[in-house]
Amino acid sequence: MSEPKPKRDIARELFRSYKTQIKKPKRIIESEERINISDPQPLSSVFNEIITNRDWRQGIAEGNLFSDWEKVVGEDIAQHTTPITLLEGKLTIQTSSTAWATQLRLISNDLLKTLQQSAPGALVEELVVIGPHAPSWKRGLRTIRGAKGPRDTYG
Repeated sequence: MSEPKPKRDIARELFRSYKTQIKKPKRIIESEERINISDPQPLSSVFNEIITNRDWRQGIAEGNLFSDWEKVVGEDIAQHTTPITLLEGKLTIQTSSTAWATQLRLISNDLLKTLQQSAPGALVEELVVIGPHAPSWKRGLRTIRGAKGPRDTYG
């Protein structure tokens, strides 16, 4: 009879391969970039080096768009709007009323050009304007499960 095969312990094998794996050398900083690493460096050059090496330019530009929203769009629009998300080039903006949502939709092309000029690193290709949160009809004394609520009488 043949002997049963010993069970493989995959976790141990992965640990051993990780432990014995040769680490890749980090990016070698050329002597022209930095003369002596122990010399004091201006913070701006250190930050720029980190941002460039880690490819953070677009993320920082998008963050600045959200934090400088009032400067970018103006005080009047900023009082009635809030940027919600920026995913895959779509900037979602929530307004304080449906009237403001309608007005922003009418000027969306101009607003998009302004956003692209004010935040050049942020990738904004499309605007999605939504109104304020609508009230929920899911709770209350006169609710029916599965029904749409008072909206179902309007067609």
